[in-house]
Amino acid sequence: MLPPLREVISSFGLDARKSLGQHFLLDANLIARIARQAGDLDGRHVVEVGPGPGGLTRALLDTAAESVTAVEIDARAVVAIEALQAVVGPRLRIIAGDAVAMDLSAVVPAPRQVIANLPYNVGSPLLVGWLRQAAAWERLTLMFQQEVAERICAAPDSDGYGRLGVLAQWTCKAEFRLRVPPEAFTPPPKVWSAVVVLTPHAEQPSDSLFRAMERLTAAAFGQRRKMLRGSLKSLGGEALLAKVGIEGSRRAETLTVAEFDALARTLVG
Repeated sequence: MLPPLREVISSFGLDARKSLGQHFLLDANLIARIARQAGDLDGRHVVEVGPGPGGLTRALLDTAAESVTAVEIDARAVVAIEALQAVVGPRLRIIAGDAVAMDLSAVVPAPRQVIANLPYNVGSPLLVGWLRQAAAWERLTLMFQQEVAERICAAPDSDGYGRLGVLAQWTCKAEFRLRVPPEAFTPPPKVWSAVVVLTPHAEQPSDSLFRAMERLTAAAFGQRRKMLRGSLKSLGGEALLAKVGIEGSRRAETLTVAEFDALARTLVG
């Protein structure tokens, strides 16, 4: 019998640390619902980043997943997950360290997925890193602050549409699945959270094309109020836009993902 999560938090001194962006989910029913968003995990190798006391880890182990690899930077949580591993056995693997600096696709066999309640302070950098290698992942089921989740799924010409949404939707089908209130967490954050499911497209950009899209979206959205002829001046400005038939008077938030794709491909040549 596994101890209650609150007991795990107490036993291992797992007071949530703001510096690590920690907010722990303790409601077993809600955690199981989040795990179900990933679909059938039979035979899949799952990566979880930031397991904390192990609530989502337990839910993932209750699925048909072939293995669960928990990546944790907090030494206190590593010890807590090691205690869980002692009970559940080798199906649970632990990697201590900073997931932002790791190529997790290199240490987990295919078919592989990421399912995680991401630490607030590193959610976006982690996502962009996984999008760069989207072909390596079958699916990403991720919880973010709701504002970030909305940006990932935002449509052109909407308030939240920007660089993160373009990169996500360019490489994946992005679905906003589930809102989670602050009181579901310990300690409760000041904002709502949300689960997004990202399923990579069958065809993925080359490394050089992805880098071009990163440069393009950084320039375009870095100066949102400017017309594209100005914000993209360093990348060719009016001449670049003319090659794909886009008016220089338009602004970044009006471009579709397909139009950004055409511009990025033109940059690569």
